[in-house]
Amino acid sequence: MRTRRATKLLTEPPSSATGDIAFNLIVFFLVCASIQPDSGRRQTLPRSETKSEKTPQDEQLRVLLRRDVALINDSVTLENKFVPKVKALLAGKVRPEDKVVVVKSEKDVPYHHWIKYTTMIEEAGGVITVLREEEQEVRVP
Repeated sequence: MRTRRATKLLTEPPSSATGDIAFNLIVFFLVCASIQPDSGRRQTLPRSETKSEKTPQDEQLRVLLRRDVALINDSVTLENKFVPKVKALLAGKVRPEDKVVVVKSEKDVPYHHWIKYTTMIEEAGGVITVLREEEQEVRVP
């Protein structure tokens, strides 16, 4: 008579390889995720001038963006007349330094509003510069 052997065919996979596999998957997904390019509108902002001679404030075109309206040199301008007015004010200027448009926006201006008006300024031939207010600490003696 034959005797049966007790054979166990079920075996567990080695658990030491699971950490390596998880690490390789994490590295793979991090590399794939970092390939995505940043999206947005590309802008070239002018450099600050190193010369002592600067353009007078009156010659620069100033645009103030508020939540629902845009002001060109402190006068309210409708959206459909914005580009022609900027073109008219920049008409006699040929150098890029002279076509600088200072854009200042209030804190509650929506992003799409800012993008729309800066695009219109670029269409009119202006070079955009952003005006930031710097906080200064004043000490009283």
